[in-house]
Amino acid sequence: MIDTVTAFSILVTLGAYAGSRVVGRRYPSPLTTPVFLSTIAVILILVPTRVGVTDYEPAKQIMIFLLGPATVGLAVPLYQKRATLTRNLLPALVGLTLGSLTTFVSALGLAALFGLPDVMRVSISVKSVTAPVAIALAPIIDGSPTLTATFAVATGMIGAALGPSLMTVIGIHDPLARGLALGTISHGQGTAQAVLEGELQGATAGVAMGLAAAFVSAMAPVLIPFLK
Repeated sequence: MIDTVTAFSILVTLGAYAGSRVVGRRYPSPLTTPVFLSTIAVILILVPTRVGVTDYEPAKQIMIFLLGPATVGLAVPLYQKRATLTRNLLPALVGLTLGSLTTFVSALGLAALFGLPDVMRVSISVKSVTAPVAIALAPIIDGSPTLTATFAVATGMIGAALGPSLMTVIGIHDPLARGLALGTISHGQGTAQAVLEGELQGATAGVAMGLAAAFVSAMAPVLIPFLK
């Protein structure tokens, strides 16, 4: 049986997301993307009502459980767009590989440039991998699961909020390219934003998210000892 606080937390989260979709369509902006705006709205509502992180946990678990069917649902547009994806398989794989490698190396390089401790440098290196995989990967590369989770969520939010506008400004309009970039760099949150743009963007982002996670998981333990 769902208690009152859990039900309230779920309603607030769903309401914030629905409201952010309405606002985002009327006032398109990086600040009105659902991932960013709904997060701010949930915080602004739950904090004054004294619903803490521990109180919110049961609601989070229920919504995470529902993410399973939602993720499987990405297979539908993937199947429908399979001809386009197959036709562009080679350039997509090259772009995904270079994108994953670039984010990995640049994160380590910038962390070193700012003199961050080793544990922070290693933890931030896998920030573009979907959070569950990044958290599992962190101990293998001597990183902190907590830091890695924080960096991964922040990366997803920033990429989902700023990625579409930035690609539009620099002239990237191809649906496949936009989906590939969002899925590779901003994992699940970027994929959610890509789905809002269109079926091809969503399908491509879903594939990119999974392949990028597999690629970085295989690459990180090998390269990090040489790049620290």
